Amino acid sequence: MKVVTQASEMMAALAEHGRPRVLVPTMGALHQGHLALIHRAHVLAGTQGTVVVSLFVNPIQFDRAEDLAAYPRPQEADLAACRGAGVGVVFAPEAAAMYAADRSVTVQETQLSRSLCGAARPGHFDGVCTVVLKLFLLSGCEMAVFGEKDFQQLAVIRRMVRDLNVPVTLISHPTVREADGLAMSSRNVRLSAAQRADAPRLRQALLAAQAAFQAGTRTPTDLLAVVRQVIGVSGLLRVDYLSLVDAESLESVERIERPALLATAVFYGDVRLIDHIRLQP
Repeated sequence: MKVVTQASEMMAALAEHGRPRVLVPTMGALHQGHLALIHRAHVLAGTQGTVVVSLFVNPIQFDRAEDLAAYPRPQEADLAACRGAGVGVVFAPEAAAMYAADRSVTVQETQLSRSLCGAARPGHFDGVCTVVLKLFLLSGCEMAVFGEKDFQQLAVIRRMVRDLNVPVTLISHPTVREADGLAMSSRNVRLSAAQRADAPRLRQALLAAQAAFQAGTRTPTDLLAVVRQVIGVSGLLRVDYLSLVDAESLESVERIERPALLATAVFYGDVRLIDHIRLQP
């Protein structure tokens, strides 16, 4: 396994490896969800290709300095996990290797990023688009694998790839969950024992709304009320947003007649968790 820390060294490092190149972009703190993405990348790369994993906590996508500072960075454990998973090349740069001090170019998406996490975290998706495009260029990948947990992120990156004619095929992987239903996230390790025990209610609330939907409830107000009833029992969390949007446009809907997305973000203390569920008429 080759570990690269400088953007200028990526081309030479990758020249020693075969194609296709399949990228798995991460911010490190790897868990079983990431390993599932890496496994999918291996299947796509085949016996001749190369799996490339990035370990980079991207500073320009954080809207809160304290969240950036607290983000876990267990690099030695991450490198060991990548080695064990058969990764060919790991790109693990510092911020200075990715961004010039006087950088002045940012990639911006202006439609899909207006709602959900984009509304709650101004500038977040500008940072996501910018770093992902840079990783595509640096890796020269033909394919990239993303988890569906970050549904809006995947939608925004798909739009960037389409609108900028980026020659990369995006592969999505279903959300990987703990046994109690909590979506796997690098942030979960920052939850206290009480918060971790309470956090599965996010999934429970979304499943309750899905059951109401399958029983015939179609109005967003009623479905959102079901979610609030379940999460409102908790005294440990506060809701960042709770929205029901069209699954394609991510715009609010008055009645569900097309595939929709019920999504939420909550804070347990200063730890922000997201989850969603799709509603199919």
